Amino acid sequence: MGKMPPVGGPRSAAATPPPAQALQRGFAAYQRGDLGEAERLCRGVLSAKADAFDALHLLGIIAARTGRPREAVELLQRAVSANPNDAAAHGHLGNVLRGLGHSEEALASYERALLLDPRYAEAHYSRGNALTDLKRHAEALESYQRALALMPNSPEPHNNRGIALNALGRPAEALQSYERALALKPNYAEAHNNRGIALFELGRYTEALASHERALALRSDYAEAHYNRGVALKALNRTVEALASYEHALVLRPDYPEALNDRGIALFDLTRHADAIESYERALALDPDDAAAHWNLALCRLLLGDFARGWREYEWRLKVGPQGDRARSFVQPLWLGGQPLTGKTILLRGEQGLGDTLQFCRYVKEVAALGANVLLEVQPPLVQLLADLDGLTQVLQEGSPLPAFDYHCPLMSLPLAFKTDLHSIPSGVPYLRSDAARVAAWRERFGARTRPRVGFVWSGSVLHRNDRNRSIALAEMLRMVSERVEWISLQKDVNESDATLLASRADVRHVGGELADFADTAAVVELMDVVVTVDTSVAHLAGAMAKPVWILLPSNPDWRWLLDREDSVWYPTARLFRQRVTGDWASAIRRLGDELERHFQFSVGREP
Repeated sequence: MGKMPPVGGPRSAAATPPPAQALQRGFAAYQRGDLGEAERLCRGVLSAKADAFDALHLLGIIAARTGRPREAVELLQRAVSANPNDAAAHGHLGNVLRGLGHSEEALASYERALLLDPRYAEAHYSRGNALTDLKRHAEALESYQRALALMPNSPEPHNNRGIALNALGRPAEALQSYERALALKPNYAEAHNNRGIALFELGRYTEALASHERALALRSDYAEAHYNRGVALKALNRTVEALASYEHALVLRPDYPEALNDRGIALFDLTRHADAIESYERALALDPDDAAAHWNLALCRLLLGDFARGWREYEWRLKVGPQGDRARSFVQPLWLGGQPLTGKTILLRGEQGLGDTLQFCRYVKEVAALGANVLLEVQPPLVQLLADLDGLTQVLQEGSPLPAFDYHCPLMSLPLAFKTDLHSIPSGVPYLRSDAARVAAWRERFGARTRPRVGFVWSGSVLHRNDRNRSIALAEMLRMVSERVEWISLQKDVNESDATLLASRADVRHVGGELADFADTAAVVELMDVVVTVDTSVAHLAGAMAKPVWILLPSNPDWRWLLDREDSVWYPTARLFRQRVTGDWASAIRRLGDELERHFQFSVGREP
């Protein structure tokens, strides 16, 4: 053994290894996990040669691994300056930049690495990750596929390829990618969670729930899996359990705006409206541009009658699909009440469902009273019905060429423009009328009236976000049918099982399939003594025509019906029959049937 130098005394030249030897020792220390020793040796190299590429590169990697990303960027940038042709250094720089949220810069680093080494599989994979961050999913998919061509047995690119496919609306293919990742790595919690997302998109909610629960069995602190489990539970109508999952996710990750928004939806569905508002507002404090949270907040405020704040928030609907898909841009300015309209032409347009157009076309007369020429663009089934609307200059079918106009406004924005509150709703009816010739034709088809006539509708559009709760099974609606009344089905779209049931009922006349458009529906409604309907377009039509319309509502209804009242602020001739317990249509239908009996002053089994 050689003689040790005296403690504190001068060190011989041999005690400080030359740069090449120090680098070799530094790499060895790094490989055995002694990062401190590796860093000490590399810094010694830099003290001798400030632009030593290998030392800068390794120090950058060590800084990244020890939680010093900004220092890592500085070191790796010096490394690629010292040796611009090293693909790995560009790749490592990209990884640190992406970790800092600089995905555009990271993408440039990965692309530089791939120019130098087109077979650098990890750089293809990482490039895909940066493109995913930037929501450039088609390009990300291409990158993942190139990575997989080079490393087909790596589970991570299969998983992330699935993320890109799902974002591109291809969940069936995404599912295949996640399952390939899981075949390679069965305990891959992220792939189980993502598999659940794809299954959810395919409508396979029970399987989605199982996949999220498998992810949580592997990682109990996985906030995203708790959140997605809640989404699946909500789809299965297990709202209380969904709420618990969202809240578990928020314990793990308090700054989780999506979980706060969906927690608000669950609370809303449980009729805990004040708590729902608090949850939406917490989500918006974290992400002020979250259109879905703004829209959900609007629906809650409007339901509670807080129109002043509700209408403002409701404008965010135009950024949320499917409403957002129908939002359009015009050169002409949006009118929200700020500019005078005397002598101006304004385009009003329907942008949601048929019922919404029927409800809010009442504002045409209000806009015309400001001196405007009013154009109204509506869905094809409404064109004939609305052609004679008071105050209207011209009705236009959606998709037809537009004449010149000065301003535009979506129909659903008019309450905001007019600062509508509960006391200033333009509720004068009728504002829609039937066509006399069509009424005469339908009167002849029905023949002589020997009993009171009740028209009824039991379901709305399946595309409506709350259709599962607002629509009623036909068999349940038919419980109120009595031979003392002539029952007329106005249901336009009838599924196969309902068609079979209707065909078996001689005590119900179905005319829905014969209705060409809403002008036809209005003519039939005109001949009814009462219209009984769920919350759908026929409710708005009958209300706008000032016909007696009795509306069956779920316990947590659409915002326009408000809470805890039997009348409607929108339609003076409407009566509201609400579920008292969620899902209990039977008692609501029974109450309505009893009221019909009193209304027509008859009793079942007795002659009138």
